Order: sequence, then C-alpha cells, then structure tokens
Amino acid sequence: MPSRRPRILLLNASLAGDSGNTAVLIARARRLLARRATLATLTLSTPDSPAFAGLRPHLEKADAFLIGTGTHWDSWSSVLQKFLEDATPAEGTALWLGKPAACVVTEHSVGGKGVLSRLQGVLVTLGCTLPPMSGLVLSRAAVLAAQHAPKAADDFWCADDLRIVCHNLAEAASGTRRWKTWPVDRDDFAGRWLDPK
Repeated sequence: MPSRRPRILLLNASLAGDSGNTAVLIARARRLLARRATLATLTLSTPDSPAFAGLRPHLEKADAFLIGTGTHWDSWSSVLQKFLEDATPAEGTALWLGKPAACVVTEHSVGGKGVLSRLQGVLVTLGCTLPPMSGLVLSRAAVLAAQHAPKAADDFWCADDLRIVCHNLAEAASGTRRWKTWPVDRDDFAGRWLDPK
C-alpha cells in the first residue's frame, strides 16, 4: 500500500468546460475523492488550456485519472480527441503504465455507452488499468426517468453511482481492493416492457 495519499487527476474534457453537465459530475467526484486522495483538476476546453506538453507534468505526477466528457454525435469531445492524439507518443510509458483510470460520460439521450466503452479501450491501450465499475454514463433521459418513474429507472445509471466509481478508483489508486458495486437488477432485467399494441 502506498505510504502517501494517492494523487488523482480529474480531467474535464467536455466542450462545455466548467459550465456543463460533465463539470457537475467532476465537481461531485472531487468532493467524493477529497478525503482519500490529493486532487488536481484540469479543464481542456479553456482558452488558456496548455498543449499536451504543458499537461504532461500533471499527468506524470498523477497516480490515477478520472476523465469526463460529453457525448457528441456518438463520440467524445473534439478536445478529448486532440488530447488522445497528442498522447499517442506516450503510449506504454510510465506516464500511463499501470495507473488506474475511471471515466464519466454525460449524454442527452443516447450514444454515451459506446463512448465509455471506446474510451476505456483507449486508456487500456495507453497502459492504464481499469478498476471494477469505474465507468459511468449519466443521461438526461435517465435523470428524467428517475424523477417520473423511479421503479422503472432502478437499473439505469444514476448520479449516486458516481460514489461507486470514485470509491473503486480510490481503492485502486491506494493499492487496496475493497471493491463496491452499484445495484444490479437481477429479477426484472428480462421483463417485457414494450406494449404489443
């Protein structure tokens, strides 16, 4: 187990920057992680955001990462795309190798799960590790469903699931393995919900 608090970098890669939905999730994650880690936050879409060379020292210092993005035409943001392209020469180096990563994706209605899966795949290819249940897609549709049909929305990702993502990221960054899981529908997942009429 590390002799010091792990350093976790929260990377807001949303086009809306500090004013969007992803920023809300990053701020919540910051509060959830603050007791267990030393945190730094970077926003890629600000006018004064440095090029990759300027971001590199922050990435080098980090023991783990939490990356957030919105969903844009079934993909992540253009600023995240540029970041990943610029990160390519560091693939398989100590910048990434073995460092735990978590991802939070916001979406209006659809497309976010594909973004999450692809982003996790890229992070693993760069050299990161993925703790269990370390990815979350929060959609406007799921938030509305939870407000209007809570029972029906039980098996949707919700804002409370961010606690699990942050807990498992902190566990991995600390070298411990006390994993948690979010609720899973084990009874009605195969239930028929479409009216045949």
